[in-house]
Amino acid sequence: MFHPFHHARSNPEKPAYRMARSGEVVTYGQLEARSNQGARLFRGLGLKRGDAIALLLDNNARYFEICWAAQRAGLFFTAMSTRLSPQEAEYIIGDCGAKLLIVSASLAGQAAALLGRTPAVRERYAVGGALPGHASWERAVATQPATRIPDESAGRDMLYSSGTTGRPKGVKTELLDEAIDAPTPLLNVAATLYGLGPDAVYLSPAPLYHAAPLRFNMTVMRFGGTAVIMEHFDAEEALALIERHGITHSQWVPTMFVRMLKLPPEARLRYRHDTLRCAIHAAAPCPVEVKQRMIDWWGPVLYEYYAGTEGNGFVACNSEEWLAHRGTVGRALVGELRIVDDEGHPLPPGETGTIYFANGPAFEYHNDPRKTADSRSAEGWSTLGDVGSVDAEGYLYLTDRRHFMIISGGVNIYPQEVENLLVTHPKVADVAVIGVPNEEFGEEVKAVVQPIDMAQAGPSLAEELIAYCRANLSHLKCPKSVDFDAELPRHPTGKLYKRLLRERYWKDAAKRL
Repeated sequence: MFHPFHHARSNPEKPAYRMARSGEVVTYGQLEARSNQGARLFRGLGLKRGDAIALLLDNNARYFEICWAAQRAGLFFTAMSTRLSPQEAEYIIGDCGAKLLIVSASLAGQAAALLGRTPAVRERYAVGGALPGHASWERAVATQPATRIPDESAGRDMLYSSGTTGRPKGVKTELLDEAIDAPTPLLNVAATLYGLGPDAVYLSPAPLYHAAPLRFNMTVMRFGGTAVIMEHFDAEEALALIERHGITHSQWVPTMFVRMLKLPPEARLRYRHDTLRCAIHAAAPCPVEVKQRMIDWWGPVLYEYYAGTEGNGFVACNSEEWLAHRGTVGRALVGELRIVDDEGHPLPPGETGTIYFANGPAFEYHNDPRKTADSRSAEGWSTLGDVGSVDAEGYLYLTDRRHFMIISGGVNIYPQEVENLLVTHPKVADVAVIGVPNEEFGEEVKAVVQPIDMAQAGPSLAEELIAYCRANLSHLKCPKSVDFDAELPRHPTGKLYKRLLRERYWKDAAKRL
C-alpha cells in the first residue's frame, strides 16, 4: 500500500499536496492520472527503463506529477538546483545522461543558455508557460491516456551534491527489479522514528530539488498523507502555515530556525503550533543555543539526523536524547560509526577525526571512480568528508567539513564553532567564517557577516563581534577581521557556498604569498 496509486483508489479526493501561496491542490486521483499520462509520454518518446531525465524546476504543482511519472516508468530523474550556473547545469545534464529536460518557464535565462550547451538532450519541455525551443509539458501530457503503462517498474532519483566546494558529484544506485510500490528504506525510518502515516500533514519549506525535501515528500505520498509545499521560505509565513493547516510533521535547516527565532516576539507568539508532533532538521550542524531555544519554544518535538545524498549511513536523535547529550546529532541507525585520524587509524571515544561509516549501504559517484575511491578507507569504510567525535555511548558530535578547516601557524581551526557562536549575536543575521591569506601564518580567520541591519555594518560592529568571540572562545579561534555583506551566498537548502567567498580573498594570494 506504499504508493499514490493505492490512495487514488481508496481516497481519490484527498489532497496529496497543496502549494502554500497559490493554494493549488493536487488530489491523489489527479496525481495518479497525471503521473500515468507522464509515464505514457515518456514511453511514447522512446524512454525505457534505466534512461535518465533532468529537471530544472522551481517549486510548483507539476513537480511531483513528473517525479511519480518517472518513478513508475523506471527512469532515473535528476532534480537540479535552480541556482546552478549554465556551466554547472550543463555538466550535470551531460554527466547523468539525460535524454529529456524539463524546465520551469520562470527560468527562461537558464533554459536559453542550455539550448546550445546540451546537444544530447533529445526532448525539451517547459512547465508553467512558454519557452523558445521547448514544448509545453502540460499540453503534451494532456494528449496521453490516464491509464497505467503495462511495463511499470520502479525508477529512482539520481541526485548531485550542491557543489558548494567544487564540481557537483552524482550519486547513482542501480535500479532494483521491484514493483513500484515496494517499501523503501526511508519509508521504514519515517514510520519508526517520526510516526509518518496517512494522517500526516507535512510542511515542506525547502526547494524540492534537494534530497531531503524530494524524498520525504514522496514518502509522505507513499503513506497517503498530505504535503504542504512552500514556493519560497519565509519565516513568519511558515509559522502561519503550521497553524492554518494543522501541520503535524515538518523539516527544516538550522538557518530557518535562526530566522524564525529572530522574528519580533509578537510575530513568533502570534501562531499556534500545538498540532506539530515532529520537526525534523538536518543538512548542517545546528548551534546548541539555537536548538535549545527551539525546544523551549516548540517543545520536545525536534528530531535531528545526519546523513548524505550518498545514503551510506544514518545517524539520528530525538529531543530527549539531545537534551541528555547536548550538541549531538545522534547515534548510528544505519552503518557503524568509525572516527579515524589522518593516517587512517581508528580513534577512541572523545577524539576528533574524520567520520566514516562501516557496513553501510554502498554507493558510487557516477562517472568518477577517483572520487569514489577517495571516499573509501583501506577497510572499505566510506566518508562524506565530515569531521567529528563519538562519545562513550556512541553519540556523534559534528565538528565541521574537513575542507573548511583553517590551518593558521600549524594550528587546525574548525570555523563551524565560530559560526555557531556568532549567529547567536542579536545583530547578526548570517555568518561565514573562512581562512584568508596571511604572509606569516599561511591563513588567518576572517568572519564575513550579514548583519540584521546593514546600516550598522562598520568598524564598531566588527570590534563588537570580535570581542564577543574572544569572550567565549580561545583567542586562536577568533576572527582577526570582519567583513560585511548584505547577503551571503547561501543555498536555499541551508548550505553555504564558501568556495565563492574564499575565491574572493584567495584569487590573488599566489602573487602576495
